[in-house]
Amino acid sequence: MNPDALTLPRRPSRLSLRLLKHHLPLCAFTLICTYLLYVTRPYQDVLSKISFATAYPALTLLTATLLIGPLNLLRKRRQPLSSDLRRDFGIWAGLLGIIHAAVGQCVHLRGRPWLYYVYGPTEHHHFPIRHDLFGLANYMGAASTLLLLALFITSNDYSLRALRPPRWKQLQRWNYAVFLLAAIHSVAYLAIEKQQPAFWMVVAALIAIAAFFQGAGFLKRRSAMAAKSSSVD
Repeated sequence: MNPDALTLPRRPSRLSLRLLKHHLPLCAFTLICTYLLYVTRPYQDVLSKISFATAYPALTLLTATLLIGPLNLLRKRRQPLSSDLRRDFGIWAGLLGIIHAAVGQCVHLRGRPWLYYVYGPTEHHHFPIRHDLFGLANYMGAASTLLLLALFITSNDYSLRALRPPRWKQLQRWNYAVFLLAAIHSVAYLAIEKQQPAFWMVVAALIAIAAFFQGAGFLKRRSAMAAKSSSVD
C-alpha cells in the first residue's frame, strides 16, 4: 500500500463539537422543561402557557452563565476571554428570554401592550408612567430583554473581532445586569400572580446559587491578586 495514500481521520470542527456537546443537550433541556411546564399549567389560553413555560428555563440558563467563570476559578482552570460553553448557554437563555418577552406582551392586556408601561385613561394617575408593582415588573423585564438581545446578537466570533476583545468583554459583562433585572422581574411577577410556593423556591434557589458562586469567585480572585501582590513585594 502506498503510504502517501494514507490519511489521518479529520478532527471534528469546533462548530460540530459545540453542536454535539452543547447545543444538543441544551436543546433537549429546553424542550423538555418548556413542554412539562406548558402541559401542567392550568391556564386556558396558549399565550399564558407559553409565557410561563419559557420564563423558568430562561432564568435557569441565565443562572448557568454566571456559574461557569467562578467554577473555572475554583477549579483552578484557565479563564478564557470567551468560553464556548458560557456563550452557548447564553444563546439558549437569550432565545428563550426573547420569546418569553415577546409573548408576555400579549398575556395580561390583550392588544394593549403599552398599558404594561403607562396607566390607561380610566386609571386616573397624575404621573402617567406606571409605577406600581406591575409597572416595576414590566420595566425590569423590558430592560433585561433589551440587554439580553444585545448580548445575544454579539455572542459570536465576528462581533468579538469587530468590537475588539476589551470592548466585547465589557459589553458581555452586562450579563450581570441582565440577571439582576430578570430576578427582580421574576420576583415581582411571583407576587403579582400569587404563584405557588414551589415556584418561589425555584427562583430563590437560582438567585442564591448565582450569588454564592459569584461571591466565591470574587473571593478567589481577590485572594489570588493578594498572593500575587505579596510575592512581587
